[in-house]
Amino acid sequence: MAVDQTQTSPVAPAPAPDTDVPAGRFDRIYRRLTGRALSLYATAFLRIGYGVLFLAILVREFPNRHMIWAPDAPWTADLARRMFDQTGWFSVLTLSDHPVYFEACYAAAVLIGVLFILGWHSRIMAVLFALAVVSFYSRNVLMSDGGDNLMVLMAVYLMFTACGRRWSLDARRAGRTVPPGGFRDFTATVMHNCALFVIMAQMCVLYGAAGLYKVQGDTWGDGTALHYVLKQDLFRPWPALSDFLDGHHVVLAIACYMTVLVQVAFPFSLFSKLKYVVLAILIGMHVGIAVLMALPIFSAVMVLADAVFLPDRFYLWAARTGRRLLRRGPAPARYFRRRRTPARFFRRGPAPSV
Repeated sequence: MAVDQTQTSPVAPAPAPDTDVPAGRFDRIYRRLTGRALSLYATAFLRIGYGVLFLAILVREFPNRHMIWAPDAPWTADLARRMFDQTGWFSVLTLSDHPVYFEACYAAAVLIGVLFILGWHSRIMAVLFALAVVSFYSRNVLMSDGGDNLMVLMAVYLMFTACGRRWSLDARRAGRTVPPGGFRDFTATVMHNCALFVIMAQMCVLYGAAGLYKVQGDTWGDGTALHYVLKQDLFRPWPALSDFLDGHHVVLAIACYMTVLVQVAFPFSLFSKLKYVVLAILIGMHVGIAVLMALPIFSAVMVLADAVFLPDRFYLWAARTGRRLLRRGPAPARYFRRRRTPARFFRRGPAPSV
């Protein structure tokens, strides 16, 4: 007797629409934001880099400090206070006009820079470092070269990061103690990741806006912008080199178009491996600015900010490579040192079976 299969076989229910996709995406974002602190080596590199840069500025301008930041500077403290009323800035250097107070603030800024580089009580030093950078920048904004604006922002952003968890005295001390954990560690992780995202967003806005402004200019459109840049007498530390490059019109035109293209494409390249190529081009561009236009501080500030997009494995590889080179000694010693052939490559024995 035949059985009607259509009456007895169960029918699989239709799959329900996937309504949990947004919830799953938000759950992954939440876990990534709160699970662990990201890019700890990158933020540590920013801490050391900006600390060294600020310290280098203070040491370089030490003979000229009275002409730039002291109460008797051409841009007096009273003029700075009047500007603060309009701009809302603040500087501890204007709290007193006594010369001893200024020298004490200068010495304190140097000490804060050193301790910030070493990562000693990084949370406190990060706040003091941001206060020092803001105070010296706002005391005489007429002496800035454009990179100081970004350095002020980065100093403020670093206050909210865990930039002292790697390559610091705090990290060495934490290696011998039990991590705190709990709500405190959770809050620090969220603050760090949010600040890291703000730093990256800041660089995307900076490069994107710079590229879009260049697109609107006629000289960047016809490829002659760099020609006029190389002809500026104020930014010609090597006139012979500037004239040599200015003689290659095709190369300058290609560099103009490449600069605009890379800056506009930078925010969109972060989601692919193309970002490493774009970062290499941008770093090369800033090195060229430092050499050809005598703006090393501006270029250093930009290169340090670009380094936040490099993964932690790059910094670990760079640290291992640096330690390996230091253990091997200087180049002349390595050259005359007798090199031993690794035994595993020329070990005698039976031929391997195929």
